Amino acid sequence: MTAPLPTPSVPGAVRLNKRMAELGLCSRREADDWIDRGWVRVNGQVAPMGVKVTPADRVEIDKAAQGQQATRVTILLHKPMGYVSGQAEDGHEPAVVLINPRTHWREDTSVNRFTPPQLRGLAPAGRLDIDSVGLLVLTQDGRVARQLIGEDSGMEKEYLVRVTWSPVVGASGGPGAHGDVVTDVQRVFPPALLAKLRHGLSLD
Repeated sequence: MTAPLPTPSVPGAVRLNKRMAELGLCSRREADDWIDRGWVRVNGQVAPMGVKVTPADRVEIDKAAQGQQATRVTILLHKPMGYVSGQAEDGHEPAVVLINPRTHWREDTSVNRFTPPQLRGLAPAGRLDIDSVGLLVLTQDGRVARQLIGEDSGMEKEYLVRVTWSPVVGASGGPGAHGDVVTDVQRVFPPALLAKLRHGLSLD
């Protein structure tokens, strides 16, 4: 005997797509697609769109959804300067144009090889601006995106920033009087300007 679907009035009930994302099953967008296709069951019953559930409800995913998810790819790209992370803008190409068979890492031991369909739905999980160089994660998998940039993500991100500062040096000299400072920046950088630079970041 299957349990009835929960009603919206049940305390603690949330939308099914949100619950599926919280469980790490998929993204909310994927959840809506699967629910629409009839690939999600709650307490043994096919779930309708918009239904709410509680932690006590049993959520099951059809094998068809699992198979679709298994084909999704995540690509790690070392983004060079001059490319934008997302859509093309101001005449600059998106980093995704760099993904092709020629740039596939030669030492990749996975069985997957590049195919054009892998570019569909490929979105950056985090962004680097046009002048930044470094790791850019592009994924079709909502689970990966949630872990990296979701509102409850605990993933730490590290950036190396080069700052140019030319202080006014008095007759007696002072910090910066002997050329560029490459160590102990916090000791010589003006506290007020350093506070602006931080913007909530942790500086080494």
